[in-house]
Amino acid sequence: MTQLAFSIDSTRFDEDYRPLGTTRITTNFANLARGENRLQNLRSTFTMIDDRINELVHGGSDDGDRYSVELDIVSVSVDVDGKGLRDAVPLIEVLQTTIVDRRSGERIEGIVGNNFSSYVRDYDFSIVLPAHSADPSADGLPPGFGELHGNLFKSFLHSEAYSQRFTKAPVICLSVSSSKTYSRTDNQHPILGVEYRQSAYSLTDAYFEKMGLRVRFFMPPNSVAPLAFYHLGDLLHDYTDLELAATTSTMETFQKIYRPEIYNAHSAAGETYQPSLTNPSFSTTSIVYDREERSRLAIEQGRFAEEHFMKPYKTTLEDWSAEFAVQSADLKGARS
Repeated sequence: MTQLAFSIDSTRFDEDYRPLGTTRITTNFANLARGENRLQNLRSTFTMIDDRINELVHGGSDDGDRYSVELDIVSVSVDVDGKGLRDAVPLIEVLQTTIVDRRSGERIEGIVGNNFSSYVRDYDFSIVLPAHSADPSADGLPPGFGELHGNLFKSFLHSEAYSQRFTKAPVICLSVSSSKTYSRTDNQHPILGVEYRQSAYSLTDAYFEKMGLRVRFFMPPNSVAPLAFYHLGDLLHDYTDLELAATTSTMETFQKIYRPEIYNAHSAAGETYQPSLTNPSFSTTSIVYDREERSRLAIEQGRFAEEHFMKPYKTTLEDWSAEFAVQSADLKGARS
């Protein structure tokens, strides 16, 4: 079986950050760090994150500035042809949080995942899916949609590169789907807030399931809409409250910037809730974010993945993915 080699690079995401040439420019944090408003964008974003983590952890106490969140961009590349990691293809970018206790000086490792960006995901959603949908004779999703991406992600999580760098499984936090309805439950968590249940799986949920991730929906205290938390294992018990607070404060801040119609709405989700990007009753932040540009560039980066990854390594990747799926099924069967 072809052995894929993963490598990890890390870049601090702070007010001095400027996107690298290899960074997906549709990545949300990269979008914020460009243009004439970049410095104010970044400073305002980090202030919102720090204010929110202290609110989640301490409520209205006098210790409301104890914690700060630092963010690192984790870039994952993969070597397919065995020629070495210098020629590796960029694959995934995620964020890792680090919590700084300003009172004690302690630095606490947070959760990796948070924002999730993927070249192959761009290819699947911006190239493969539109082409399939344009075919009048086509039905449902393209054959094997998301399977290669899911196997690549699972292989990375089981790689030596991942285990040497991270101690816990990732949590990816995204917006809820505007095409689904959410129902409030009686289940509550001190940091994540009240849990909601979704009416049906979304396309994103199904795609992330192929990555081995399950999803739960929580609306944090003093929030107006639930967030989607994609995870392995036990979301509520595998992580500390402080780790969950760092992830929640980071991603809720980003969503207020990206989707203010949902996350900066003037009224909060009730017993039954359907998000809407056409909601007229919301407030914008002072942070400039080009949503139209992001959608347009996703197609360009899907083409990049097609040209530099999918086409050159098509047969190798298909063979590897099929063998990986068999091995994973055999391992799962042996454990059951």
